[in-house]
Amino acid sequence: MAEKKTQVCVIGAGPGGYVAAIRAAQLGKKVVVVERDQVGGVCLNVGCIPSKALIAAGSLKEKIAHAATMGIKVGGPVEVDLAALVAWKAGIVKKLTGGVSGLFKTHGIEAVAGEAKLAGPGKVEVKGRDGAATTIQYDDLILATGSRPIEIPGFKFDEKDVWSSTGALAPTRLPKRLLVIGGGYIGLELGIFYAKIGSEVTVVEMTGAILPGSDPELAAVVAKNLSKRAVKVKVATKAVGYEKKGAALHVTLEKEGARETVEVDQILSTVGRRPNFENLGLETIGLKADARGFLEVDLQRRTKVAHVYAIGDLAGQPMLAHKASHEGLVAAAAIAGDQAAAYDPVAVPAVIFTDPEIASVGLTEAQAKEKGLETLVGKFPFAASGRAMTRSETDGFVKVVADKKTDVVLGVHMVGPDVSELIAEAGLALEMGATVRDLAETIHAHPTLPESLMEAAEAVHGRAVHFAAPKRST
Repeated sequence: MAEKKTQVCVIGAGPGGYVAAIRAAQLGKKVVVVERDQVGGVCLNVGCIPSKALIAAGSLKEKIAHAATMGIKVGGPVEVDLAALVAWKAGIVKKLTGGVSGLFKTHGIEAVAGEAKLAGPGKVEVKGRDGAATTIQYDDLILATGSRPIEIPGFKFDEKDVWSSTGALAPTRLPKRLLVIGGGYIGLELGIFYAKIGSEVTVVEMTGAILPGSDPELAAVVAKNLSKRAVKVKVATKAVGYEKKGAALHVTLEKEGARETVEVDQILSTVGRRPNFENLGLETIGLKADARGFLEVDLQRRTKVAHVYAIGDLAGQPMLAHKASHEGLVAAAAIAGDQAAAYDPVAVPAVIFTDPEIASVGLTEAQAKEKGLETLVGKFPFAASGRAMTRSETDGFVKVVADKKTDVVLGVHMVGPDVSELIAEAGLALEMGATVRDLAETIHAHPTLPESLMEAAEAVHGRAVHFAAPKRST
């Protein structure tokens, strides 16, 4: 059995683990990273990056198909070469994961491929892909094991008839009829992509509305656009099971006790994700995950066990790649002796790459009310944005939620074109404790989409110039 000694051992090379490893190395630590699958984790390989590549391709196809409204005519129908599309997506993934591997080499980080298991304090045992065993002795440990899709009864993932999100990102054929189980962000992002490239899509959601947990006003805009694309949505509906008959899949759905059967060619199940903690050997060092699979951590992402840190999906909600990366920076700094290092954001932005996109940061009106705050709200529609008009993308709006007493911005919520990019300014505003006046009096370039944030801030006090919002007293 091979043996290695290191100052920092990181288990998991996803957006949390690889960022933590690189920062620890930058701070002078000797680092070993263990990854059982692929460098880059779920996000780079079968999550954030490949899904956004496919979504971008689907949007381009749709824009080309409607280019005639701008006076641009394209001869014949727009076709999708599925194999070429998947290969293009894979090329992007390869460049990014190769880039991470290159950064490991640049910073002197050793990568060990295999399944890691804790073997008591200060020790990790790795079973390599070739069967060889390696023992790693460490001073500090960062657990960044990520998460996996949740399976529901009756719909076991085989990546043939029943896709997880992983299978949906590497299709070998375009399903004519696709059933998406789960109307959350993953299901809708992928469902809309498939609708754009030619599938008949039906979405089944157990709760009473799509995108549960999101601002209902934002979700309503997406719901309206699903209808325009002929995507069928069945809310308050449960998928019970399915039977394969020939090439068709007969899926049983249940709503309020009544059952129906729908016939489809492909099922995509996206009902959430669960942290990876089983078979990790947590008990050997005195750790136990809670009922949701999370480990309790402090502001430095330290667990109850000294010198053991947890970041990313294992460290609790929100289960987002950018949250994991930030936690990785904090944990690495703490290990290097930075007493001030802390994970203490004012808010974590969330983005949903539906069409139109949704982006939020900070408190919603309802959340602010729960905290006993009295709010003022300003909205500005993209239908009044000159830049949105020039792009023929006028659905949606920007909403600013502010504290009535202090004028401090509490939250910003958007649905519309490129709001995944616009939300960064709002996040900075919250971190800096900006007021509505700060946003409103910041000169924004014209004509641009970010002007809509400025106008929404003005609308808080009834002063939006390009939209007749109700006037408010100051």
